[in-house]
Amino acid sequence: MEPPEPDEIVPPKLPASERNETPAERLDRNWGELLQELRVTQTGIQLLSGFLLILPFQSRFAEIDPVLVGVFLAAVLLAALATGLVLAPVTAHRLLFRRHDKDLLVNLGTIMAKAGLVCLALTTGLVATLVVGVVIGLTAGIVTGVASLTVFFLLWLVLPLALVRRRQRRPYS
Repeated sequence: MEPPEPDEIVPPKLPASERNETPAERLDRNWGELLQELRVTQTGIQLLSGFLLILPFQSRFAEIDPVLVGVFLAAVLLAALATGLVLAPVTAHRLLFRRHDKDLLVNLGTIMAKAGLVCLALTTGLVATLVVGVVIGLTAGIVTGVASLTVFFLLWLVLPLALVRRRQRRPYS
């Protein structure tokens, strides 16, 4: 028996009308999905931030290249910004949840989540630069950072958009 074609694995996208949900139910579902995404992202940011917070207290930290100190500081600031962006939807929900503005919350949360992911990708690229720069050398660190940012760009933006375009060109029947 042959394995199924990739097109056969992905179920067809259901039109909104086939979900049989009200606008309020759709907003609730979107909000729930967004919160789940933020939970996963928050864990990654916390681990990365914890790693960054212990570095200046290591004895070798005083010996690193001044460029890598700048990379470290940029990574710390971006990690703090990513944390703020990922937590912003939760804070906004706490302030607005009884005002029946779920559409506002979902839209704000989506924008903040995207910005938080950008900050997380940049932070991860800077951390890769820092670690490889300390272990091997500055040039290798910079190459590693650029390579990791390229991978994030391809996996987090180019691939999803390519899949959407592919589906639009070849809709399921």
